[in-house]
Amino acid sequence: MKVTEHLLNAKKTLFSYEILPPLKGASIDSIYSNLDPLMEFNPPFIDVTYHREEYVYDKKKNGLLERRSVRKRPGTVGICAAIMNKYNVDTVPHIICGGFNKEETENALIDLDFLGIDNLLVLRGDPINSETYFTAESGGHKYASDLIHQVNSLNNGIYLDDELTNSSNTSFCMGVAGYPEKHFEAPNMNSDIHFLKKKVEAGADYIVTQMFFDNKKYFDFVKTCRENDINIPIIPGIKPFSTKKQLNLLPQRFHLNLPTELVDEVLMCKNNDDVRQVGVEWAVKQTKELISYGAPCIHFYTMGKVDNVLKIMSNFS
Repeated sequence: MKVTEHLLNAKKTLFSYEILPPLKGASIDSIYSNLDPLMEFNPPFIDVTYHREEYVYDKKKNGLLERRSVRKRPGTVGICAAIMNKYNVDTVPHIICGGFNKEETENALIDLDFLGIDNLLVLRGDPINSETYFTAESGGHKYASDLIHQVNSLNNGIYLDDELTNSSNTSFCMGVAGYPEKHFEAPNMNSDIHFLKKKVEAGADYIVTQMFFDNKKYFDFVKTCRENDINIPIIPGIKPFSTKKQLNLLPQRFHLNLPTELVDEVLMCKNNDDVRQVGVEWAVKQTKELISYGAPCIHFYTMGKVDNVLKIMSNFS
């Protein structure tokens, strides 16, 4: 079932999760051990992130550097298929512009269609460590809106090979990212909303937000979207706070602000166990307020750890 169908048929706010593929060398049992306890809460869908290759430089005996490609977290498509088979739950693989040309993208979409996966989260993707700015693959897409156009073409039976006859239509439901505190590359919120609207006009079906810790950011974001005729569902993304290190890490990596009250509470904690409890309580408070507001679904970023999400969910079982 498509994400939008889950949202339309729901009688109350839904709860969904986003997981990371395990590091290369780990088995899929690490995924199952995290998901097993979460399945008690009947998530309608589970997102699986995609991680593109990075480049490392090995120093050779002659002093020269040799560039080597590394994929630290492969397996997004296989994990999605395995989760669907084991738990009978819909999955949402992330598909990105970075690292793919258009033909490789089309082939990946065909594979997903053959597996019966009809949901996607369509993203441009971030620059890899060796890039200052995002660089599109040769023959690939520079913007998420262009990737959405390609998926939408397949949904209409239009493939890159225009000589194909009697080609079948895919039926992908497409989610896209939204930024309540704006994307870090956008000069201002108006510009960010302008490009979000382009993604919607290209065929996006719903929006999942970047994490935030101040619900007013989400409320204002939804209001601004509606004022700009962006009327598709907007799912808030929540990440439980868990370590003191995240006071600096999260604003730096995700370009967001932390509320003063949350920062003060974390600074008073004696250890990270205390921080995790503060994070759980903060997320519970956020979730209750978002449910009262009428959010269609709460999407939890697990980051590969679920014990704090389980504690949060125990308040809503």
